Amino acid sequence: MSIVKMKRIRLIALAEDRDALLSSLLHVGCVEISEPEIPQGEDGNPLLHRDAAGVAQARSQLTALQHALEVLRKYAPRKKGMFAPRDTIGERELLDSAAMAAALQKAEAVNEHAKAVGQLNTREARLHTEQLALQPWSAYDLPLEDQGTKTAAILLGTVPNAVDFDAMAGAVMESAETAWLKLLSTDREQQYLEVVVHRSQEAQALEVLRTYGFSFSQLKELTGTVAENVRRLDDEIRQIGEQRRGEEEAIRTLGAAQDELEVCVDRVQQVLAKEAAKERLLTGGAIICLDGWAEAPEVPALEKALKAFDCAYELTDPTPEEYPEVPVKLKNNIFSRCMNVVTEMYSLPAYDGTDPNPLMAPFFILFFGIMMADAAYGLLMMFGSLFVLKKAKPREGTRNFMELVFWCGVSTTIIGVMTGGFLGDFIPQLIKIINPQSTFEMPALFTPLDDTVAIMLGSLVLGLIQVITGMAVSVVNKIRSGDFIDALFSEITWWIILAGVPLAIFGIGTVAGVPIPLVVGGLMLVFGGTRNAKGFGKVASLVGLVYNGVTGYFSDILSYVRLMALMLSGSVIASVFNTLGATFGNVILFVIVSLIGNALNLALNLLGCYVHDLRLQCLEFFGRFYKEGGKPYKPLAIQTKYVDVIKEEQ
Repeated sequence: MSIVKMKRIRLIALAEDRDALLSSLLHVGCVEISEPEIPQGEDGNPLLHRDAAGVAQARSQLTALQHALEVLRKYAPRKKGMFAPRDTIGERELLDSAAMAAALQKAEAVNEHAKAVGQLNTREARLHTEQLALQPWSAYDLPLEDQGTKTAAILLGTVPNAVDFDAMAGAVMESAETAWLKLLSTDREQQYLEVVVHRSQEAQALEVLRTYGFSFSQLKELTGTVAENVRRLDDEIRQIGEQRRGEEEAIRTLGAAQDELEVCVDRVQQVLAKEAAKERLLTGGAIICLDGWAEAPEVPALEKALKAFDCAYELTDPTPEEYPEVPVKLKNNIFSRCMNVVTEMYSLPAYDGTDPNPLMAPFFILFFGIMMADAAYGLLMMFGSLFVLKKAKPREGTRNFMELVFWCGVSTTIIGVMTGGFLGDFIPQLIKIINPQSTFEMPALFTPLDDTVAIMLGSLVLGLIQVITGMAVSVVNKIRSGDFIDALFSEITWWIILAGVPLAIFGIGTVAGVPIPLVVGGLMLVFGGTRNAKGFGKVASLVGLVYNGVTGYFSDILSYVRLMALMLSGSVIASVFNTLGATFGNVILFVIVSLIGNALNLALNLLGCYVHDLRLQCLEFFGRFYKEGGKPYKPLAIQTKYVDVIKEEQ
């Protein structure tokens, strides 16, 4: 239960062994390859250069596979349970290049059919637009290419809808007495006109029409009547529909390849990981240079893998100057590893820091149970998380979160039994509806409504214990680093003061009315807080130290009152819903109202308790000892999304 020790690895190998070496490192999965600076020669020219890689090609293949899967899920959806576990395959099968090539061909076929469907949809949309453009002219029955006769011109056009047609027609015929206007149709924006006029008066008619906003139609390129064009478009749309159905059926035929494509996504991910690693290698032509970090416990397996290559390497412990660059990996047991959810959300500890998970786990889980404090809620959390863990077999992040829900459910169930909470006071209320004379109450050691003060004091005591634990970790870290004096005049001094306050209240350790422990703590605070200051700075330093210490420690401890507050609020809300249900005097209505209310209360409490518990850990607890800023460990290793891989000996 600690931060995994790392070794710095520097390696030189033959360039011809590059791919095989990276494949071997991928199999071992314990080396993170760094990206060192390129060394420069005395003349300023680089001695080495970055190795070439095929990252772009791998990313292109990955994009094609992901797009093909999206298409298949749309046209050939599979019935797969939400919690269905992943398939399991061997490592050699995962890295099978022939299977990858076959799957990529199928993905290309799917994408080609999808592209054809997209083109057909675009063409169909254009044809529908043409149909809509023809619809207002449906009353016009002459061929559209017919522009009139030798002596008469036919003009098709539009004017804004707001134009008074009769006034416009009168004005046109007054200017050109041979003109004749027909209103073919109107819509919300325009009026569609047919104008017939003698060619000798066409100019006069157009001049008047333009004053009313007349513009020619866009039908000049079409031939045949409007009805004929509509029928032609209908035929084309029908043909497009048939072609699209054919393409979609071809896609559905390939639907059985979804599993194969998902495995291929994981295959290409491994290729991409190796290609990305190549970009971080340095080469001088015949050799390659690797710089990175390896897990110390996995060094024997790494050395065994490297024996197969003609290479030279060294493994060294990181120096303190290198600590900020060292990647961090946390190793915890089944109880504390669930805390990775909290730690990774906040920030990983620095390499030379302390793994907070084993220290935080008991407090976080206990505090969550105290705030939730209902056996029914706890049982739901326990069995729900166990169902997901057993059915879906999640990995890493999801697994850690489900395990956190399980352990918090255990704590919630225990505290719920101690407080007599089961959906609030659901059982007593139900029994009272069945038998109004009943006085049954759930057995409880204490209850939120009757023992509020005791619960508040208990919350403060628990807060004091966690704050002191954080201070103890800080003292241990300081002593290990050789800074005992700082620990003495910081945490240890405040321990004496915090212990001296209750001792002084009860008269313990008092001599002639003087509380000795409190006085000793005060003198240590005065000396320790001013030992590095001079002149007036001693006073300012002491005042700041006392103010920050008093407000800091006591306000942090008071923050733990939220344990009592959330326990009380959850219990009251559940009781309120139960009381509302009981007002009907009917068992069925009571159960319905109570279950709905408790479901809302559970959802609210799950979020509220998690957030407030997180706040107590990240602010009140971590603030005492935690050194953050660790870089996550990202080794070159087999990482998959769709399948679980069985590691095989190479």
